[in-house]
Amino acid sequence: MKTRRAWRATEREAARKEAAESGSARIPGLLAAGAGALRGRVGWALGAVLVLALGLVGTWLFVGSETRGTPPDTRARAYQDYDACLLTDDRGIVTGAPAAPVWEGMQAASLDKRIRVTFVPVMGEKSVANARPFLNGLMQRDCEIVVASGAPQVAAAEAAVEKNPKVRFVTVGGESGAAHDNLVRVAPGASLKDDIASTVKRLAAEG
Repeated sequence: MKTRRAWRATEREAARKEAAESGSARIPGLLAAGAGALRGRVGWALGAVLVLALGLVGTWLFVGSETRGTPPDTRARAYQDYDACLLTDDRGIVTGAPAAPVWEGMQAASLDKRIRVTFVPVMGEKSVANARPFLNGLMQRDCEIVVASGAPQVAAAEAAVEKNPKVRFVTVGGESGAAHDNLVRVAPGASLKDDIASTVKRLAAEG
């Protein structure tokens, strides 16, 4: 004969088994409902989020590659492969210096013909010997046109004419001497800027 306590224990055990069985039976139903939800509105929402995320990643990769491979600005000045280099005294191209109008003329030629122009001042002793290394530096930089301003610089340039037949030399105020095909002497004066500009443009056009 079962006691009341034993009967309650048996009843609780039966309830636990029933709950376990009903829970197990509900799992497939829940899974099916979840799958159905994924196929419904939730599925569309998750799919849209996934597509959006992939689109953002693709856009980022595309923009990154475009940034790394962006071509140069077409508005940037396109120079010819031609360099005109000016050799000056230690005052350089400051306003009032002898080489100032020479540099202005070279800049004018550069704007018209897209020629690269640079200048190098000779620092130190005002002598031909001191100017020569600076001139040699321009030779090593492959300057197609070398313009010299100032007595030591002009003397050094004219002394290098025969040894550098492929370089076109332009000297300002050079003493009259032997003529050379690669040497042009320009007289100083009021028209110096225009004379330098026209000379550099002509030499660049001749190559």
